[in-house]
Amino acid sequence: MVIKKSKLSFIGIVLLAFLCVAQLVVAQTTGKIAGKITDKESGDPMIGANVVIEGTTLGAAAGPQGEYFIINVSPGTYSLRFQMIGYETVRVENVKVSVNRTTTIDVELKTEVISGEVVVVQAEKVTIKKDQTSSVRNVSSDQIDILPVENVSAVVDMQAGVVEGHFRGGRNTEVSYLIDGVAVTESFESTGRTVDLEPEAIQDLEVITGTFNAEYGNAMSGIVNAVTKDGDAFFSGSASGNFANYYTSHNNIFIGLNDKDVDRNQDYKVQFSGPIWKNKITFFANYRYQNNKNYLNGIDRFNVDDLSVFESDDPNEWYSEHTGDNSYAPMDDDINKSFMGKMTFKLFRNIRTSLLYTWNNDVWSDYNHSYKYNPNGYQSSYRRTNMYSLNINHMLTPRLFYELKLSYIDNFGGWYMYEDPTDGGSLTGFELDENGNRIPVFADQNDRGYYVHDVKWYNVGPGFYTGGQNKDHSRRYMIERKAKFDLTWQVTRRHAIKTGADFTRYHLDNQWSQIRNLYSGTPEEGMYYIDYEKPKVVFPYYIPVTYPDSSVYSDIYQVDPREFSAYIQDKMEFDEMVINVGVRYDYFDPYTTYPSQRRNPSNQLDFPDAPWKMSKDVKADPKIQVSPRFGLSYQLGESALLHFSYGHFFQMPPMQAMYRNNSRRVQPNDYDTRMGNPQIRAQKTVSYEIGLWQEIMKGMGIEVALFYRDIYDLQSVIIISTFNQIEYGLDSNKDYGNVKGLEVKYDYALGHFSALMNYTLQYTRGNADNPTQTFDRAGDNRDPITALIPMSWDQRHTLNLTLGYNTRNYGLTMTGYYNSGAPFTWRPLENSMLARVNLYPNNNWRPSRYTVDLNSYYDMPMPKFDKLKLRWTLTVYNLFDRLNENWVNDQTGRAYTAVIKESNLRSHRSNFNEYIDRVQDPSAYAAPRMVKLGMGVVF
Repeated sequence: MVIKKSKLSFIGIVLLAFLCVAQLVVAQTTGKIAGKITDKESGDPMIGANVVIEGTTLGAAAGPQGEYFIINVSPGTYSLRFQMIGYETVRVENVKVSVNRTTTIDVELKTEVISGEVVVVQAEKVTIKKDQTSSVRNVSSDQIDILPVENVSAVVDMQAGVVEGHFRGGRNTEVSYLIDGVAVTESFESTGRTVDLEPEAIQDLEVITGTFNAEYGNAMSGIVNAVTKDGDAFFSGSASGNFANYYTSHNNIFIGLNDKDVDRNQDYKVQFSGPIWKNKITFFANYRYQNNKNYLNGIDRFNVDDLSVFESDDPNEWYSEHTGDNSYAPMDDDINKSFMGKMTFKLFRNIRTSLLYTWNNDVWSDYNHSYKYNPNGYQSSYRRTNMYSLNINHMLTPRLFYELKLSYIDNFGGWYMYEDPTDGGSLTGFELDENGNRIPVFADQNDRGYYVHDVKWYNVGPGFYTGGQNKDHSRRYMIERKAKFDLTWQVTRRHAIKTGADFTRYHLDNQWSQIRNLYSGTPEEGMYYIDYEKPKVVFPYYIPVTYPDSSVYSDIYQVDPREFSAYIQDKMEFDEMVINVGVRYDYFDPYTTYPSQRRNPSNQLDFPDAPWKMSKDVKADPKIQVSPRFGLSYQLGESALLHFSYGHFFQMPPMQAMYRNNSRRVQPNDYDTRMGNPQIRAQKTVSYEIGLWQEIMKGMGIEVALFYRDIYDLQSVIIISTFNQIEYGLDSNKDYGNVKGLEVKYDYALGHFSALMNYTLQYTRGNADNPTQTFDRAGDNRDPITALIPMSWDQRHTLNLTLGYNTRNYGLTMTGYYNSGAPFTWRPLENSMLARVNLYPNNNWRPSRYTVDLNSYYDMPMPKFDKLKLRWTLTVYNLFDRLNENWVNDQTGRAYTAVIKESNLRSHRSNFNEYIDRVQDPSAYAAPRMVKLGMGVVF
């Protein structure tokens, strides 16, 4: 007990000391307000005029030229107060500050006539556009609140330049995601984020689809930076329950939907914010729980332990066990839990600190049509993430501040039937039978473990699995320790220098195995007996096992790569022009080895007389990149801006491309093996952009951007031939692509009415859709692709239009989406002359898609409870119940169809379905109309 007490005391002392030191500092990614104060009559600069941001301690005094600046301003909407003795006070409202942006507010003061008079004006839109040197979209919390969206990804996908998760035509692995400036990109596959925030927890969302400044790295196509909310000096909060169901006229496609199932999808939200100690210590907390059955169902006809055999052409010889209850079972369901808690400390005038904690716990299933009648035989995906972050911001002088961010991310990702890969039930040991065979002994014959014999995994005849399970088992643990330091120095009114460094140390623990039978390959494996009481065919010789990393059935390893980056950039702001110039340095050390002889990587072949054919471990080289960045914005008149930007952008391939197949073993068949390569280089993009923003009339603006990108050294898989002529794949840099396009953004606001349009026109070309396409074509004996082809996401036209009328107590917003259709690979019939032609992939186009979503709310005051409101919400997705095709048949070009031949019908053998059942896959369509009704309280 004494030891425990001493240990806890020591930890407490360390934490207390750490927090005391941390009070010297603010946790925020910030922007700047700058401008000029002049005399309205003479035009002379107003030296010494004061400007204050109301509700804060931030402000400045005008210098010799009447110029002022206020740096380190948190994102949000503010009011500025300009004062000078003998002059009228001017109050500028609706001043919007966004992350990493300068809001320019120029003010003219008039000699005071009436003592105490305050002149109120509204900030012009050009004030927040002047320093935009590339395509940057900032979405405020107020804008997010009224949109018909469920998550942050939906907000990002609405932005011009983003097409189905692809930024400006790049692969979906080319985006960097940040929370308060800290990278949270999923590093193993580079798809998505390890941490998800709820839309209600975000103060400002920055989406960069074009070139970006030197402070951003490890991305080639785009940046998504979410700035979280702080607590307020007053208490506020909300709590709501939301229930949704699908109401569609397409129940023949989407089986199992019931109009009375009003709570098919459940969504609960709780949010609180307020002071702990006045406005010096505040908190913000957000929690959400979702339990969604969604719209794709299967039929529980077979259990995993059932056995069916339909091999014979004679139906009398068929055998089928089907012990399910034939009820409908959701097959794309999910349970999502998330929490974000943040404490902000403002104990000193120029110093703030914030502690951020986020938690995600998700379980979800992806629909697999092959398991329609055996829905319990397919795995689920799992994610558990804890993120801890300390953000420190210290305003050293009115011109200089730094930000220090320390974070720790613990992420788990899994894909399996059961977490224990070797669950053997009540196995107690083995004994010999009368023939001397070794057989398992179970304490409970009904508890033989959750996994079943591989013979049950059978789909010949009906085309659907009538039992069995998918036996892949993946668990991956990733720990990221990060430290990030940024220093911003407003050297003069014209020059703002920003520099910083970022270090990350990873720990990756990957555990992939294919669950095997201990008796695999033995005579006992196929032995069985018949249990006439059930009745059931029992295969007693099954014990699930996994093999070590030296086997081709496992890929198990731990690695500790490191990453470092540094940058410096100068933002030069002149009266009519802004220039951003910067350079970035990136360093990545895979911290592992690679085989010296790729033709014999694990020394499976022995050459005692030729040592050069044997492999040795060689330390992998660190990867270093230097990337210059340039951007320019020029003001054309009073209400127009022209911008140009150019840059080199590097990104390391996902970690799986470096470390997969850690044992380096090559399987005996050609093209069955793929191996990681820690010598793989960073991928590179060279981007160009020119754009124009024009204010058409007060409250209405349009922005147009033209862009071009060359993408080099894309991740690919090259072919290596071993000394015994077995060909396998090695991750490398060989693919190339280019993109050109046009983006248009239109916005209009008048009173309570708002309109927003985003449009993207793009042409995306490359030699491969994905890293394995060239390798797979070689394995299928198809000719290589020798020309640039459209990528599968090369959607020509992408458009969305949002119209809204929103007041303080009620509002309605509608968003319409139009997508012209992306390419697919059309395949001719076998007896067609075209079947002899080497057709390239992505040679045809899917049908266009459109949909309309709606979001509305109504706040009902509660007279007996001051400031408490009852809020009703109604959200409808796919308002007109449109059937939109996600993918199409490769011969008909339409979903839910196929060219069915007599031979197909003859090969189908089943007593529960017909051949057309294979073709009619409901996941080919997007979700039908969903109506979501919510009720909650707001205070």
